[in-house]
Amino acid sequence: MTEPIQIFHNPRCSKSRQALELLSEQGIEPEIIRYLETPPTEQELSDILVALNYQPRELMRTGENEFKELGLDNPDLSREQLIAAMVANPKLIERPIVLANGKAAVGRPPENILTIL
Repeated sequence: MTEPIQIFHNPRCSKSRQALELLSEQGIEPEIIRYLETPPTEQELSDILVALNYQPRELMRTGENEFKELGLDNPDLSREQLIAAMVANPKLIERPIVLANGKAAVGRPPENILTIL
């Protein structure tokens, strides 16, 4: 059995809603993970970063107050410290993220997710 398609979703985000609509148009009912309420674990987030081929800051919303307040632009912070900060402050995680077929895509723009379906 194949893994279900998952979307790390924030219903208040227009790009996240658009990505969910795109999935629906493809006949896909993904597992919806409201990551602000149920953040990924550090291991899950690390796995997502590997699937995206991203470094942690590439998946961070650098304009959020928490980014500045926590000093996350400090180049001395390790990968593990940055991942821990995102898990502790899920608002920092860029959205939406779709996982499908062992791959991951960030839906910015939402059409990016179509590349992994």
